[in-house]
Amino acid sequence: MRARYDWLDAMSFFRSLFISTPLIALSTVVTGLVSLVSAFFDRSGRSPHQLARLWARMLLAASFIRVRAEGLEKLDPRGNYVFVSNHASYMDIPAILATLPQQFRFFAKKGLYQIPFLGWHLRWAGHIPVDRSNARASLKSMSDGARIISERHISVLLFPEGGRSAHGLRGFKEGAAYIAIKAGVPVVPMAIVGMRELLPMGSIHIRSGCVTVRIGDPIETRGLKLAGRMDLTARMHAEIARMLEGSAEPVIHSSP
Repeated sequence: MRARYDWLDAMSFFRSLFISTPLIALSTVVTGLVSLVSAFFDRSGRSPHQLARLWARMLLAASFIRVRAEGLEKLDPRGNYVFVSNHASYMDIPAILATLPQQFRFFAKKGLYQIPFLGWHLRWAGHIPVDRSNARASLKSMSDGARIISERHISVLLFPEGGRSAHGLRGFKEGAAYIAIKAGVPVVPMAIVGMRELLPMGSIHIRSGCVTVRIGDPIETRGLKLAGRMDLTARMHAEIARMLEGSAEPVIHSSP
């Protein structure tokens, strides 16, 4: 039995290295170029976002990963939200892009904007760079996020752990709560279940399988003051931890 498992795992690694990875690279280059062209005609970022959704589906198909959504009926298709999710894998963003029907922008590390094709798309599509090494710049990014929600009537996505987590669910930073309260829009907690097992942090072996994106009940923020962002952050953490309970994902009940 062990020998058979090792053989199957070796075949999975071969498929990942020689089929999935080249297809992912090709899809990224092609959709990145098309996105650049579309951005000249649509400065709102809506067309690049639709192309990003197509890119996400291509990546998931090339990786033999199926995504199942739970809770989409809780969202108003015309509503604006601050989406927050756990973050364990590079494939989390494709899973979310392929799932959510809303137009949204996300906060990306400033260094990602230096990567050809990916960085070009992030810039032209209107995603928001974050410099975590500079507190003042980070605060400005959060204020920009709240302004984008209000002015453009679109949603934003954040990973409040501050980056990918190799194990469990880490404590949350308060940026998502700050943006939601300042913009006066609901926070929607989401849990991505099973992606860590398919593409762990630091691995290049993409395994095939099924992932679930669980969407929690929107948390209303109207009437909240910025002083209440710590309580809101704790509520988001508790809700995502609850949605991860009973899954293969370990949950660390740490305070924000």
